[in-house]
Amino acid sequence: MTDCGIWLVRPESEALALTLQERLGGVLYRPWLDTVTGQKQQFAAAYRQHAQWIMIAAGGIAVRFLDGLAQDKHSDPAVVVLDEAGRFAVSLLAGHEGGANRLAYRVANAIGAVPVITTATEALKPLVVGIGCRKGVTAGQITAAVKLALGDRQLNEVREIATIDLKANEPGLLEFCRQHDLPLRVLASATVAARPWVTKASDWVQQNVGLPGVCEPCALITGSRGRLIVPKTALGGVAVAVVEDNM
Repeated sequence: MTDCGIWLVRPESEALALTLQERLGGVLYRPWLDTVTGQKQQFAAAYRQHAQWIMIAAGGIAVRFLDGLAQDKHSDPAVVVLDEAGRFAVSLLAGHEGGANRLAYRVANAIGAVPVITTATEALKPLVVGIGCRKGVTAGQITAAVKLALGDRQLNEVREIATIDLKANEPGLLEFCRQHDLPLRVLASATVAARPWVTKASDWVQQNVGLPGVCEPCALITGSRGRLIVPKTALGGVAVAVVEDNM
């Protein structure tokens, strides 16, 4: 079983699909090339060949294609639906057990989309943590800085971690997220530059990153309906800000 299938319903999505394949890997399906068998039947035949699916389609089409295929959350392939404009990556099926929630973040980070997660466990976590860090910081340093910023709040209240693309592959940050089972939302620097929401600009960050700040705007953009409850808090080369949802 190969890891991921990328299903297109229209040739107009091919450029987006090729970008995804280049950045995430996977097998592309172009069902319109089969002029005899309908797409729904083609998808049903391929459904169990992959552990994960990215469907570039409208949500309604995805639901119709999946009709009768889903059997059990422990064995169903993960399905993420991406609109043709590449705006939203929706975790549709097997969010936890199949890994669709994490796949939605991977897809979103690869193309600058918004991950959409609807499982109850994530929906009830009210905190978003924005992180900026110097190169080479360890997972332990990040953990210490995050716990300092959270104060009497707990890590299990955190829904996601947010940072900029320049830090997307920072080993210590990735290890921190793995250790604490937290998804990482990566924002393009241009997106943050367009919304430079900071309580106090940093000359060091401006000189080295080209932005007035990282952790606060990343937290506020990601937690778009929330409020900043912890402004930038720095410790050991790690800057942390915390946003809480307005429920």
